[in-house]
Amino acid sequence: MSPAPRAAILSISGQSLLDAEKAMLSECQPWGVILMGRSCGTRDQVRQLIDDIWMALSRACLIFIDQEGGRVARLKAPEWPLFPSGRIYGDLYQDKPEAGLEAAWLGHRLIAHELAAMSIHANCAPVLDVPVAGSHNVIGDRAFATDPESVAELGRAALRGLRDGGVAGVIKHMPGHGRATLDSHEHLPVVGEGDNTLASDIHPFAAINDAPMAMTAHIAYPTIDPEAPATLSRPLISNIIRGRIGFDGLLMTDDLGMKALGGTLTARANSAISAGCDVVLHCSGFVKDPDVIVAEMREVGEAVPLLSGDPLRRAHRAEQFATLEKPFDAKAGWQRFKTLLADVEAVA
Repeated sequence: MSPAPRAAILSISGQSLLDAEKAMLSECQPWGVILMGRSCGTRDQVRQLIDDIWMALSRACLIFIDQEGGRVARLKAPEWPLFPSGRIYGDLYQDKPEAGLEAAWLGHRLIAHELAAMSIHANCAPVLDVPVAGSHNVIGDRAFATDPESVAELGRAALRGLRDGGVAGVIKHMPGHGRATLDSHEHLPVVGEGDNTLASDIHPFAAINDAPMAMTAHIAYPTIDPEAPATLSRPLISNIIRGRIGFDGLLMTDDLGMKALGGTLTARANSAISAGCDVVLHCSGFVKDPDVIVAEMREVGEAVPLLSGDPLRRAHRAEQFATLEKPFDAKAGWQRFKTLLADVEAVA
């Protein structure tokens, strides 16, 4: 029987697995592993790396990646095709709604085609944030649109495209990053608007509350919880994410290494689990030294509990999305996708 997984998604330092990483994975047994750009060189290399990760774990865990398209893409050209940012789909949708929805589905179906071929079955996308005037551009064109209903419709199509390709999507950043005036990679944003104003931020997440997974926002909402940001806030997770939004999928943190959170990695991991997150995510995105990356991963992996109860149930449900791939003609799909993107240029 495989060892019980721990409530963590961890990363690795490069394109091949170090002996120290093999030991860390074997001993910590994270539920999943996320590949950063530093780990993605070629298709064959990624396939081999995943095989080595699975061998170290003695099981085939869910492999994650951030492949939104546009600015956020761990798989780079020329080895992998380029995909547009979310805003491109939104621009088409505003002029031609049916074509916009088809493009959002097809673009993400093609992303899933690339991912599943390498045994990557979880993608940290789509972004359901709703940017407002004056907000930081860390979201910007990653968002589909600036109105909640368009974001919900396009997000639903994108999520279905991933699912049809056997890839579980992760909607982000719950309960909404669109009002943040700071980049949470560097600072803790504070959103002071009241409940009525935040209704528009929450709307896309509530409309797609049956998604398999969601990622929290490292943002403080003092009108909801004056003590802790969303990722570490029991009132916000219980009352807003689980309650008002009605989300019962697997809830993961955004990267624990982001500077919006204070304290040690152990403290951050403990607080997130105590607040109601099912799984913590750690990427070491700011770190270059492989030894430091391995040490950080071990610290986080050892800080969290084994998955059990509702978190384990939600994890099993997310894993089922890896089995839902439908037949797909990728060549014809690319031809149609290019035609739809030409329509965006015509609109512009």
